[in-house]
Amino acid sequence: MRVLEKLNVGVVGAAGRGASFRAAFEAQPVARIHAVCDVRQDLLAEAAARLGADEMYTDFWQMLERSNVDAVVIGTPMQFHAPQAIAALQQNVHVLSEVTAATSIEECRTLVRSAAGSTAVYMMAENYTYMKPNVLVKELVRRGLFGQVYYAEGEYLHELKELNETTPWRRRWQTGIDGITYGTHSLGPILQWMPGDRVVRVCCEGSGHHYLDPRGDRYQNQDTCVMLAKTALGALIKVRVDMLSERPHAMANYALQGTKGCYESARGERESGKVWFADLSSDKNTWSDLAALESEYLPEMWRNPPPEALRAGHGGGDFFEVLDFLRSIVDGVPCPIGIHEAMDMTLPGLISQASIAAGGIWMLVPDSRAM
Repeated sequence: MRVLEKLNVGVVGAAGRGASFRAAFEAQPVARIHAVCDVRQDLLAEAAARLGADEMYTDFWQMLERSNVDAVVIGTPMQFHAPQAIAALQQNVHVLSEVTAATSIEECRTLVRSAAGSTAVYMMAENYTYMKPNVLVKELVRRGLFGQVYYAEGEYLHELKELNETTPWRRRWQTGIDGITYGTHSLGPILQWMPGDRVVRVCCEGSGHHYLDPRGDRYQNQDTCVMLAKTALGALIKVRVDMLSERPHAMANYALQGTKGCYESARGERESGKVWFADLSSDKNTWSDLAALESEYLPEMWRNPPPEALRAGHGGGDFFEVLDFLRSIVDGVPCPIGIHEAMDMTLPGLISQASIAAGGIWMLVPDSRAM
């Protein structure tokens, strides 16, 4: 970082997903959005004005070459995340990448090696880990209220058949591949509730094919795919992803079980998350409202959040992940979702795709620390 100057940030995918990061960067005195990039040239000037950028590009590699950016936010379709992150890291440009980190095992290997050989920070923007209920559960785990955690569930249920047609990349990369193609929103918070652990093997099965796209073609992804994952410390995780079934959206469903407590997230707008803890309850059959524990256990980041956080997308995640990214760059604070955490959240889904193709057999998940 240049002395007494702000970090120059480039946002790629600025006319779409990338625009959601504006409030977070505007609230931070150490950084500013300097450049925007998007292939939709007709929307680029509007995106630059909205984000306050000085420079505009339609080519990411050109932006890296010509613009004086210190960091990039990658908000492009998921097939571009790894190639763009690799290119930035190789030029020692810091990276905040949307999920998933990569779409193939080989991309993961190259990304890990690029991060290892770079002086730049890599962070995956898994915003669901920053949602208030997930942050509170993480703190309750840290305080020992769950005892030893040994089982968890995560579900991402987001019917997007129409969205497939307006964003065709989803038709290829999210519903055009069988298995867990978009599992980090489920697995990300769960792994933070299991500190020091990682998934070592997975198996995956699907519910079959019951829908056709507007052209009459069958979706390669089965309607519901379920991945079972076994961790290094012996825990069991179930992840369900369904982006095709006709149903209301329910994209942040979780359950957690430990030796002394359990948690079930809200499953509708009128519901609230519920917990039971042996150390806090005298009745084994009565749940408590998760929100009732906020006054004593909620971490400081969510006690008095700035207005920008409350307005940010994904339950405030789009705001808080930028703060952690900038702290890692400027203050040298360890990145909470650095390259290996990103791989721990991404690789199980990629291996699940091989498992379902092989009839649901258990398969080993590589450890990025040994790639």
